[in-house]
Amino acid sequence: MPEGPSIVLLREAAARFARRKVREVSGNSRLDLARMRGRTLREVRSWGKHFLLCFDGFTLRVHFMLFGSWRIDERREAAPRLSLAFANGELNFYACSLRYVEGDLDAVYDWSADVMSPQWDAAAARRKLLTRRDALACDILLDQEVFAGCGNIIKNEVLHRIRVHPLSTVGALSSRKRGELVTQARDYSFDFYRWKKDFVLKKHYQVHTKTHCPRDGSRLAFRAKLGRAQRRAFWCDLCQKRYE
Repeated sequence: MPEGPSIVLLREAAARFARRKVREVSGNSRLDLARMRGRTLREVRSWGKHFLLCFDGFTLRVHFMLFGSWRIDERREAAPRLSLAFANGELNFYACSLRYVEGDLDAVYDWSADVMSPQWDAAAARRKLLTRRDALACDILLDQEVFAGCGNIIKNEVLHRIRVHPLSTVGALSSRKRGELVTQARDYSFDFYRWKKDFVLKKHYQVHTKTHCPRDGSRLAFRAKLGRAQRRAFWCDLCQKRYE
């Protein structure tokens, strides 16, 4: 599943289509795609893992789910869920969820919850943690109402950075640890963005898909499904403390 930093990179790459008219629309979605034909794409935005194509009066929300992808000015062999052609190129989306959002996006999205947004509100995130005291650390980082844009890679790497076991409960964390969780959710997301942009992201993984802890050399624990979210987890039992 593409995480928030990847969606920001897509937004930046697709920005050249803003203020351009959609010349052709096609795809195998059941959505009324023809609605966009002949309309001007006013703005390209993102919120967390949502890619947003804004037209007058409505927005197309693209969510890439677990296996979605995109191509700009090229196509995969598989049929696209949506293809938008402009005078200066085309956008193609695959295996994704499409939905129209009507009206003002500010009424739909809390921009302060997006870890990569200039409007990110760390204090609000800390307050939200206090209302989710029973949540596991491995789940809270995937809660898009708190950390919009954080995904499984960010979850594993952030918990290793702050030395917190994924099965720790939020309420058992000290105020300082909760602060570290909030700070590193944002900091690591921007590191992810820079590494992804430079095509070196995987070289910087510390625990995700790895076998040994880079801090102490011990073998990492792995669970294919962990927490309420049932996502892959990698952690070090030696240096990541379990708070209960």
